[in-house]
Amino acid sequence: MNILEKLENNQRLSYEDGIKLYDLDLFTLGKYANKLRRDKYGSKTYFNINRHINPTNICKDVCQFCAYSSSRKNPNPYTLTHEEILNTVGNSAKNGIKEVHIVSAHNPDTGLEWYLDIFSKIKEKYPTLHVKALTAAEIHFLSQEYNLSYQVIIDKMVSSGVDSMPGGGAEIFDETVRKKICGGKVSSEQWLEIHKLWHTAGKQSNATMLFGHVETAEHRIDHMMRLRDLQDKTGGFNAFIPLVYQRENNFLKVKDFLTGQEILKTMAISRLMLDNIPHIKAYWVTSTVKLALLSQEFGANDLDGTIEKESINSAAGANSANGMPLQEFVDVIKNSGFTPIERDSLYNEIKTW
Repeated sequence: MNILEKLENNQRLSYEDGIKLYDLDLFTLGKYANKLRRDKYGSKTYFNINRHINPTNICKDVCQFCAYSSSRKNPNPYTLTHEEILNTVGNSAKNGIKEVHIVSAHNPDTGLEWYLDIFSKIKEKYPTLHVKALTAAEIHFLSQEYNLSYQVIIDKMVSSGVDSMPGGGAEIFDETVRKKICGGKVSSEQWLEIHKLWHTAGKQSNATMLFGHVETAEHRIDHMMRLRDLQDKTGGFNAFIPLVYQRENNFLKVKDFLTGQEILKTMAISRLMLDNIPHIKAYWVTSTVKLALLSQEFGANDLDGTIEKESINSAAGANSANGMPLQEFVDVIKNSGFTPIERDSLYNEIKTW
C-alpha cells in the first residue's frame, strides 16, 4: 500500500512513511492533516490565558542554539526574587490568567528548594491557578546537582503544587545532533524517562521538537516516532509543539533558514504521524502569529496563549517579548475563519469567544 492509500484509509504511518511525507507537496499534506484536524475539532482553535515567567537566565549548560542564558551573547545575568515572582503572578491574576508557566535556565545558585518554595507560595496564594513548571532538562539538572533520583524530584514537585510539565528540553532526540547543539544536557532517553515517570504519577505534560537548525527530516520523524511510542504506553502527552528555531544571538551558524512551506509541512506531518497525541500546537512565539494561524489549516488546533511576557525566544529574535492582548488574540483567530476556544491547561473548554 502506498503512502497516499495509507493517508486515505487513515492507517498508522511508519518511520519510512514519515520520510515519504516530506516528498509530498504542501497542499496534499495540508488536505489530509486538515481533514484529521476538522474531524476532531471542527473550526475550533484553542488558546489559554497564561503568563510565562522565566526566573533566571544563569545557566550551567551552554546550548549552541540558546540566546537566553547569560553568556557572551547575553551578558546580562539576572535572577528574580520570590517577591518579584509573586508580584508578577498577582498582577497577571488580575488580568484573568488561568496558568503560570515557569521555565528558566539551569542555575546552580537558586537550588531545588528555591523552586519548590515558589511553587508552594504561588499555590497557597492562588490555589485555582494551574502551575506548569520545570522541563525535563531542568529536572535532570536538579537531579545531577542534588544527587536525587528523577522520581524523588517529581514527588517533590507534585507535593509543592506543580500541576503539569512543559515540553521543553526535547530539542531533537538524535544524539549526534544533541551533541552538536546541546551537549551535556539531558539525553533523549533521560527526557523520555522523566516524562514517563511524570505520566505514571497521574500527571500530564507537553512535548516539543526544535527544528530548522542542523537536523534532517529523518531526525524529525525519528523524534516523532519516539514520542508516539511513549504515548502508546502512557497516554500522558496533551500536545505536541514543533518549535521553530530562532537564529539570532546564538552560536549555531545556520545559513539556510526554514521556509514557511517547510514549517507548514512539518506541522501537517506532525498531525499525520502523531495519531495518539490529541493536540498540535502552533506556538505563535516561534512561528509568528500569521504562520501559526495558517498552521490551523495544516493540522494544528492550538496557538498556546496570551503569554504576557516571554524572554527565551525573544532573546533569539522572536517578536514575543510582551505577549499579545487577549482581545487581539481572539480577533485574529476569528478573522482567520476559526472559532476561538479558551481552554484550561489540560484542554477542558472554558469559553467560546
